[in-house]
Amino acid sequence: MSETESEVSVAVPLLAPADGVPEIVDTEEKFEATLVALAKGSGPFAVDAERASGYKYSARAYLIQIKRTGGGLHLIDPIPFGPGHQLFTRLNDLLNTDEVILHASTQDLPCLREVGINPKRLFDTELGGRIAGLPRVGLGPLLESLMDVSLAKEHSAVDWSTRPLPHDWLNYAALDVELLIPLRDKVYELLSSAKKWIWAQEEFASILMLPPAPPRVDPWRRTSGMHKIKKRDQLMVIKNLWQARDEIAQANDVASGKLLNDSAIIEFAIHKPTTKKEAEKVLRPIGMRARWLDNISTWLAAIEKAVNTPEDQWPPMKSGADTLPPIKLWRERFPEKYAPLTHARFAVETLAHDLSIPAENLISPEIIRRICWAAPEDSMHTLNIEAVASAMADLGARDWQVGIVAASVASALLEREPRETPEPEAKETQPESS
Repeated sequence: MSETESEVSVAVPLLAPADGVPEIVDTEEKFEATLVALAKGSGPFAVDAERASGYKYSARAYLIQIKRTGGGLHLIDPIPFGPGHQLFTRLNDLLNTDEVILHASTQDLPCLREVGINPKRLFDTELGGRIAGLPRVGLGPLLESLMDVSLAKEHSAVDWSTRPLPHDWLNYAALDVELLIPLRDKVYELLSSAKKWIWAQEEFASILMLPPAPPRVDPWRRTSGMHKIKKRDQLMVIKNLWQARDEIAQANDVASGKLLNDSAIIEFAIHKPTTKKEAEKVLRPIGMRARWLDNISTWLAAIEKAVNTPEDQWPPMKSGADTLPPIKLWRERFPEKYAPLTHARFAVETLAHDLSIPAENLISPEIIRRICWAAPEDSMHTLNIEAVASAMADLGARDWQVGIVAASVASALLEREPRETPEPEAKETQPESS
């Protein structure tokens, strides 16, 4: 064995919490005891939540895990208490006495806020890992690379609305917060040593200040497979089917895809079956599920209603949402915008590489596109870094991002010829060693 091979550390599997799997908190008495225990601890709180994605329509939390040094590890079932319960209000007050650690916080914050948990100080280990320049930032890979611990993820896609929750599921959930506090410290050390801690602080604060996303314009247009649709009457079918499915899913709190998946909606739109037999024939080639036919009368009625809708009421092929044209159209139709975009993208990618941070975390690609599409008038003919910086800030860029990127983007806006992307060089085939 070589010296290099002998130095390679092997991750130790994390099989159970150090103090075992705690009893689930599902009564007010147990919740009171949890608050007392957590209050006796010190330092930040490690928090995680489990949802029933793919099973339920709602994105509510079905389990909340919390750990604090000296305060124990706790598994709270939020369902018996419900949103706004006074015990959650007290828990939120306690959490806001220190920092809350979450991994991929934007996934869990909505369901935590629904029950009344609204952190004021945040540390996101996933985002922190990205800013630090780590290549893999899932919880498992981070624990493996920074703490030499491996984490099993075999229960990540289970139905957390199941009651009672199996012991091995609870064990899995507990492990998600077991080492989150020391992991936070490891990520902080990386950020601090790379002089990126201020960047991370701005990013964490921006997540907490982000307002709820507004309702989507024509959410049915996000149906997978829309590229197959070429006619407006087909869009009418998709719209009706999507809305009918959504109403049933919401009323029964079941994931929409379990009622009828997107592929089935697209096939119905193309073929417009009028009977159950025709519907089965349409669905069979894509792997029909029996449950798709449970509401067949509703699906057929939605299709019939679409077919009988006057043409002047059909949806337009393109959404009226505030979206930019696809980039592939810019080169031919909007060359005066495409040229600066190519240079701005190259500049951002170069800066990101030099700073060891993903380009999309250095600055949102959408901000770069919008700056190039509608450049500040004062920056179109002369270098005007201030105008570009102001426009970036208006679009949501943080101060640290503007400070790094604005000058390069302002320079790119003056370009009139696109930057040609070189073809990747063909790699020479090396003979295999014997």
